[in-house]
Parts: sequence; structure tokens; C-alpha cells
Amino acid sequence: MKNPDNKFSIFFLERLKSFKHAWDGWKFVLKTQQNAWIHLAATILVILMSLWLRIQRADWIAILLVIGIVWTAEFFNTAMEAVVDLVSPEKHPLAKIGKDVGAAAVLIAAGMALAIGLIILGPPLLVKLGL
Repeated sequence: MKNPDNKFSIFFLERLKSFKHAWDGWKFVLKTQQNAWIHLAATILVILMSLWLRIQRADWIAILLVIGIVWTAEFFNTAMEAVVDLVSPEKHPLAKIGKDVGAAAVLIAAGMALAIGLIILGPPLLVKLGL
């Protein structure tokens, strides 16, 4: 009979490896994707502004959700670009479409985040600034 403690250890070590792979993905995106730098700056700015404005819990949920959607779109786009480059190293019209559509998804997510950010943060910011 196999040692059940060993199964737990193996399971735990495999999960740690999964987190390391995910962290490697984060580092790759932040090192190689200039648009991710913009997302990072916007994320930090919006979180700091939300703290300063002391927004309500429901507003925090919306802010964090759209931040997550933008980052997720950026990560999927980066992954898709890598796969397209792997299977089509030479320029191909379908590869271009795949990359362009992925970029459009990020643009849509960022536009939604901007609109939601303005709706949530705009009014309290104007009040705080006395405008």
C-alpha cells in the first residue's frame, strides 16, 4: 500500500510548481509587453486613488473586477501571440488577424475599465477637489 503522506507531499509540490510557472508568466509579460507597463501604472494609480477617495465596497468590487479583466485579456493576448508566432513564424494574413483580434480584446477591456473607473472615481474626485 502506498503512503498517503507521500501523495499529499507530491500534490503539494506539484501545486508549488504550478505557482512558479504562473509567476514565470507574470515576469515574462511584465518584461516583454510594453502595454503591460501601462496597465501596471494604471492599476497602481487607480488603487491609490480608490484608497484616497475611500470608495465603497461595491465600488471596490467593480474596480478590482475590471482591473482583473484587463490583465486577463493582456495575458491571453500575449499567450495567443506566442502560439501564433510558434505555428506561423513567417507573416501570414490569418496570423495577423489572430493577433489583431487579440489586441482588440485588450482594447475593449481597457476601454470598459476606463469607463467604469470614470463613473466610480469621477464624482468623488470632483468633490475631493472642490469642483
